[in-house]
Amino acid sequence: MTRLFGTDGVRGLAGRDLTAGLTLELAIAAAEVLPERGIPGKRPRAVVGRDPRASGEFLEAAVVAGLASAGVDVIRLGVLPTPAVAFLTGELDADFGVMLSASHNPAPDNGIKFFARGGHKLSDEVEDEIERRLGRTVAGATGRDVGRVTDDTDSVERYITHLVNSLPNRLDGLKVVVDCANGAAAGIAPEALRRAGADVIAIGDKPDGFNINEGCGSTNLDALRAAVLEHGADAGIAHDGDADRCQAVAADGSVVDGDQIMAVLALELYEANALHNNTLVVTVMSNLGLKLAMKEAGITLVETQVGDRYVLEAMRAGSYSLGGEQSGHIILLDHATTGDGLLTGMHLLAAVNRRGVALAELAKVMNRLPQVLVNVSGVDKTRVATSERIAAEVAAAEAELGDSGRVLLRPSGTEPIVRVMVEATSQDRAQAIADRLADVVRDELSINA
Repeated sequence: MTRLFGTDGVRGLAGRDLTAGLTLELAIAAAEVLPERGIPGKRPRAVVGRDPRASGEFLEAAVVAGLASAGVDVIRLGVLPTPAVAFLTGELDADFGVMLSASHNPAPDNGIKFFARGGHKLSDEVEDEIERRLGRTVAGATGRDVGRVTDDTDSVERYITHLVNSLPNRLDGLKVVVDCANGAAAGIAPEALRRAGADVIAIGDKPDGFNINEGCGSTNLDALRAAVLEHGADAGIAHDGDADRCQAVAADGSVVDGDQIMAVLALELYEANALHNNTLVVTVMSNLGLKLAMKEAGITLVETQVGDRYVLEAMRAGSYSLGGEQSGHIILLDHATTGDGLLTGMHLLAAVNRRGVALAELAKVMNRLPQVLVNVSGVDKTRVATSERIAAEVAAAEAELGDSGRVLLRPSGTEPIVRVMVEATSQDRAQAIADRLADVVRDELSINA
């Protein structure tokens, strides 16, 4: 049986894969597993937030109904970034938090993810326990045991204050373009940057429920690059639909990706003696150039499998303070319990302002090797690990590259695709090898074959 939870909650086409019924059942199952029960006079409490997708409206209603019917008091937070929900789970002393979002996916998709007490992501074991309880007949609460539902009108203010207070220095004098991806950051990111002192131009800040991530945000930087150049901005910051990611654009229009952002932040923390155990945690997708730069700086690199939850697990296990993914999921564990795109972007800009150098110059702390990522759809991604032909082709490509590059081939945990990543000394060489491997995957694993 296929596991319902992926690397970042449960996702699917809203109304078809992720239905109101399934969402209701997930909420009821979570209400059985996550709260601390048996405390006299204390009823379980949960916070619920969502991004601005139209489907989030009916899915939020299903979550609230499921939780209240199971005897959980619900605090509706409204439209907020995922990291804000994580923060408020701890700030409001809730037993757990629920976020409805499909992150960087297109508007028709949606998802549900849970945070444990304190705003921490769930372990695989806890998610499996929630999944096991799905569909079981459970007696609902009655009378005075029914959960009550309230709306928190201070959630945005609490979160913005948290972001601004986390900064080591202000952003006065910086002109910044922020792309909110027509998502959950639209009403928050521009205001947080302004309160920190920046002169802000906002784009992708008019969500209508259907335009989230559409030609904008951290997965499509064209609009941000154009706006940075048009306005003569010092930098641009891009978030995805639920604002747990951050990518950046320098004044010259060059892209500063998650690996480069981590390199900058790692050196900032290292110099301030705030990089715990002098270690940065990344995934296997991070560019080889980051590893080389950290080695030169005397910073240890710990690698995990793809998924910010696995980065978090390694960070908590080793008491590390910084980690993340090339995609821009970056975790500053001294200030947040999960990846926070707004927090990341503001701390990157703080480094630019403190050093008094352009972002493009600051990003040169690492030399990014040419990297090509090909997403292969329409294939049976579950068969990747068992295909001898694919394994042989990957081995041949690795032998061809030697120490001058690497190959990573893996099924996505959040989308129905197989990712083929190749790094090499030249863009052309990386592209040729990636295309060749992608053709093998399509031929070997084609669903219609």
